[in-house]
Amino acid sequence: MLDDKDRIFTNLYGAKDWRLKGARSRGDWDKPGDLMAKGGDWIIEEVKKSGLRGRGGAGFPTGLKWSFMPKESDGRPHYLVVNADEGEPGTCKDRDVLRNEPHKLIEGCLLASLAMNAHLAYIYIRGEFHREAEHLEAAVEEAREAGLIGKDACGSGFEFDIRVHRGAGAYICGEETALLESLEGRKGMPRLKPPFPAGAGLYGCPTTVNNVESIAAVPDILRRGGSWFSALGRPNNTGTKIFCISGHVNDPCNVEEEMGIPLKELIDRHAGGVRGGWDNLLAVIPGGSSVPLIPKSICDSVLMDFDSLLEVKSGLGTAAVIVMDKSTDIVAAIARLSKFYKHESCGQCTPCREGTGWMWRVMERMVTGNAGIKEIDMLLEVSREIEGHTICALGDAAAWPVQGLIRHFRPELERRIEAYKAAQAGTRAA
Repeated sequence: MLDDKDRIFTNLYGAKDWRLKGARSRGDWDKPGDLMAKGGDWIIEEVKKSGLRGRGGAGFPTGLKWSFMPKESDGRPHYLVVNADEGEPGTCKDRDVLRNEPHKLIEGCLLASLAMNAHLAYIYIRGEFHREAEHLEAAVEEAREAGLIGKDACGSGFEFDIRVHRGAGAYICGEETALLESLEGRKGMPRLKPPFPAGAGLYGCPTTVNNVESIAAVPDILRRGGSWFSALGRPNNTGTKIFCISGHVNDPCNVEEEMGIPLKELIDRHAGGVRGGWDNLLAVIPGGSSVPLIPKSICDSVLMDFDSLLEVKSGLGTAAVIVMDKSTDIVAAIARLSKFYKHESCGQCTPCREGTGWMWRVMERMVTGNAGIKEIDMLLEVSREIEGHTICALGDAAAWPVQGLIRHFRPELERRIEAYKAAQAGTRAA
């Protein structure tokens, strides 16, 4: 269990003052000028040393990503863009940071921007996050008035500012290049890569896009040292993580815990256990709706980190743990996710545009059993034709829940099909 002294997000539940005075009392903005004086190369090396991996779902090493930015400007400005869109079903970690710890994010933006020679950061926030945007905008203004950001940020001579941009609630804008398209005033549709954002991102300029939690963790990492963060968790899966636990648990919650905590311990210790007891567990989606579910037999022992979940053919994703007990209609649940991805597809890539709709229609028939046994294999084959054949990862996100269902609950699909056939035969005989 994570010691309180190692927690980064100490006001996650909003029990204390979220404004600048309260943030400073909890250690935020503690001599940021001293950290800035050490220079951008030192910041990047400390973040690399920490082993911090992107907390938005992809898990790419943060320090390495920053190092892709050009060292010297060729005349184009550099930008940091923070992805606060958070549209993944089951995920609500970033909104708590935005609402209750906005200064942690703002300080992280300053330090990350110095490391990448960016003088302007954009925070792209989900349009439905009304109160969160209010708090964030107020915190930016507080930091500006206090001289923490602006023409002479923290008295360092470094000019830096932040602009908050409200999106319109499209899930696809959580993809970094679709987010950049939206920021530029166009429809949120992913771009072909290369060029990658570090070469040509926002307005054609070098850009790095990071998740809220990734950036908000940076000030503590720099103050305490990369070695402190890397000592938490497991090798290649270091540090702390905010887990969102929802579904059939007694106490749904957000909690910051150490990476690599056993899933069973996470649910029992922090969420009051599965409704009806652990033996009533059917399955868990461990990382937001876009990763394959895992059945109870795997949940008994799996660890909550990137590599452990990859080994069981799932993923940590955003660490949104969706718990389903035995009262769940598991086929209907995955069919509902298929409908979501069909609705949220931007339609740019044929496999995704056509395939997500096809999968949803077949899944709706699978719910009632109005299908053939051979269609299970056909559904799996089509999901694999979508996976990996689209510009962005939405195609993968749509395919993986279906693949997870077939991998672990194929007998349930077959049972429904046989029951439907038997019912139809009985009706004809009558």
